[in-house]
Amino acid sequence: MCEPNPTGGMCEVLYEKHNDVFKDYINSQVLPSLQGKEDEALYFVPKMKLPNLQESALLTFYNLVFGEFNNQIRGAVLSLIDREREGEGIDQDLVKYIVSIYVDVGQGSMKYYERGFEEAMFEATAAFYSTKAPSWIKNESYNDYMLKLESCLKHERDTVSCYLQNTDQKKLLEIAEFELISVYETEMKEKKQADESLGG
Repeated sequence: MCEPNPTGGMCEVLYEKHNDVFKDYINSQVLPSLQGKEDEALYFVPKMKLPNLQESALLTFYNLVFGEFNNQIRGAVLSLIDREREGEGIDQDLVKYIVSIYVDVGQGSMKYYERGFEEAMFEATAAFYSTKAPSWIKNESYNDYMLKLESCLKHERDTVSCYLQNTDQKKLLEIAEFELISVYETEMKEKKQADESLGG
């Protein structure tokens, strides 16, 4: 409904309808069920150890929206990150916001984030560099390859890692280093020797 313009078209209508559904439900179901209740009856949620309304809303949103569209949402975010790796400007705040939903819905647990985003992010990082590195190592001099490598690692460290939780940043760099360095150790040595022999 919000394509091709994510800030126009039917977005405002969809947003208002969403709010109307909450208002209607609260007015027709929640308020009437609370009226006339006293003492312990008002504390059903904590007494029964259920999620509070905010937690419940987050879980419902995650299960219904992310459950249905998670692959598309995650794919769009990973595509944006790859475009940024290619040098394109993207809406970084939007990426951070979407990733934060995985964290927020966990309410202290990282299971939704780990299952819903982190694993795919690591796989996408490996895939990106495993497709780029062969061409670079084949077509670039040793020095040029090293410059590309340093630039990529700096980008992962300074930019892409900002989308992840702190514990994941180290693993992200390890994946990039593996695809750019470890896989091509032999080729890099050969390139270095060839470049030195040409220069010397």
